[in-house]
Amino acid sequence: MTRKVTLLAAVLAMTAVFAATSTAATLNELLGYKPDQKLLIINADDAGMCHSANMAVIDAMENGVVTGATIMVPCPWFPEIAQYAREHSDKDLGVHLTHTSEWSKYRWGPVAGKAAVPGLVDTQGYLWGDDEPMWAHATPDEAEKEARAQLDRALAFGIDVTHLDSHMGAMQLNPAYLERYVKLAEEYDLPLRAGPRAMMASRPELGTIFKRAREAGVVFPDDLIYGRRKENEPVDVYWKRVLHSLEPGVTELYIHPNVATPESKAITGTWDDRDQEYRLFTTDPEVRQIIKDQGIVLIHYRQLRDLQRSLRKTGSPPPDLRLP
Repeated sequence: MTRKVTLLAAVLAMTAVFAATSTAATLNELLGYKPDQKLLIINADDAGMCHSANMAVIDAMENGVVTGATIMVPCPWFPEIAQYAREHSDKDLGVHLTHTSEWSKYRWGPVAGKAAVPGLVDTQGYLWGDDEPMWAHATPDEAEKEARAQLDRALAFGIDVTHLDSHMGAMQLNPAYLERYVKLAEEYDLPLRAGPRAMMASRPELGTIFKRAREAGVVFPDDLIYGRRKENEPVDVYWKRVLHSLEPGVTELYIHPNVATPESKAITGTWDDRDQEYRLFTTDPEVRQIIKDQGIVLIHYRQLRDLQRSLRKTGSPPPDLRLP
C-alpha cells in the first residue's frame, strides 16, 4: 500500500511539473521578475561606426543608463570597439548586422568581399545606401553570407557577442531576409531585436516569422520603441515621454549616441540629435529619476542570452509571445 501511495505521489508530482512547464510563461517570469514589472533594455546602436560613436557608447555604458550596444563590424573604427569588448567582457555587446552604408561622404563595404556578395555592392563598391536598393539588387543568400562574415569576424576578434540586431532594419522588415535573420539567431544561439509589437500584429507576414522564432526557442523583447518622435518634438522631451509611457514586459529602446566632434559633424547631419541622446542617457539626472519613479528595471541582453541558451538546452517551453 505504501508503495502505491509513493508511486501515486510521484505521478502527481510529475504531472504538476509538466503542467507548469507546458504553459507558456511571460518573458518577465522566465527572467525571474513579476509579470507586471517594466523591464527595459537601452541599446546603443552604431558602435564602431566612427571614433566619436565609440567614445559616446563607452561613456554611456560605463557612466550612464545604457545597458548595452551593438557593433557595426564593417566600419573603420570596429577594431577600437572590439578591443574595448575584449577588455570589458562583462559589457553587453552584440552585432549590428550591417547591409547598408547610408552616409554620402563616409562609407564602407562588405566584410565578405565584393566578389562573394556582388548584389550587396553599389556601382562605387560600397554597400547600398538604403534598404530598398539592397533588397532590389541582392538576395537573401548574399545577405546571410555577409551577416555570417560579420558575426564570425566579431567572434574572431574576441567579442563575447550577446545579441543581434539589424542596421536600418534591413534584415527585419522584409520577410525573406527576416527568415535568415532568425536562422542566424538559432545557429549562433543569440537573442535578437524584434519589431514593435504593433508592427508584428499589423504585418502578419512578419509576426508569423517572429512567432515561429519564439517557438524555436529564440528569445527577444516583447516590444521595441523607435520612430515615435512627433514632428518638431525635442529629443529630451520625446525620450522622457517614452519612459513615462512604458508598459509591463520587456521593452527595448535604442539610441545613437555620438559625441559632437568635427568627425561626427562631417559624417552625418543628425550629429546634434545623436549628441543630445548621448548626453541625455549619460548625464541627465531627470532620466534616472523617471526610471526610478516609474519602477523601471534596467536589464541586459546577456540575461536574455542566458535564458535562451538554458531553454534550448533543456527543451523547456519558450516565453509567450504577446501581441496586441
